[in-house]
Amino acid sequence: MDRIIAISVVAVIVAISAAVTDVRERRIPNKLTYNAAILGVLLQAILFGWKGLLSGALGGVIFGGVFLLFFIVHAMGAGDVKLAMALGCVVGASASVKLMFATTVAGGILAVIYMVRAKRVAKTLRNTLDILAFHARLGLQSHPTVNLDNPDAVRMPYGLAFAAGAFLWSIPVFWWR
Repeated sequence: MDRIIAISVVAVIVAISAAVTDVRERRIPNKLTYNAAILGVLLQAILFGWKGLLSGALGGVIFGGVFLLFFIVHAMGAGDVKLAMALGCVVGASASVKLMFATTVAGGILAVIYMVRAKRVAKTLRNTLDILAFHARLGLQSHPTVNLDNPDAVRMPYGLAFAAGAFLWSIPVFWWR
């Protein structure tokens, strides 16, 4: 099996597993994310040697690090950050940026669907502008009302975005090889 296809299959399986538990239980278990991160770094090392080992570790830092910023401001849960880190380890440094982009696009599309289904389009747009202004003024800190701690917030299981993003990211691997 081609190395890139093997990596894509592992990434999609991890992301779908996370999506299933996130939808069912509203959490992504550490058992999944930590084992996937270890598997990812080992897979990278087996397939690409020392460069793969470093790429897997750096992929986890890149993908997990960017999503950590959202956790810091209480816009994302810790399980999502650990899943991002694990997927970065699986796909490696260069692919993690592409997978992050695909996940973000999928997350945006799903957020619009959730916003429309909850009939909160105007409120969400106002909140988005408020959040942008808040962070422009005060930097990287949790918004006082628009955050995960707010019981009135509409929550989307972001594991769905990871699964959709991993699937979208993997399409070129299977179709254009």
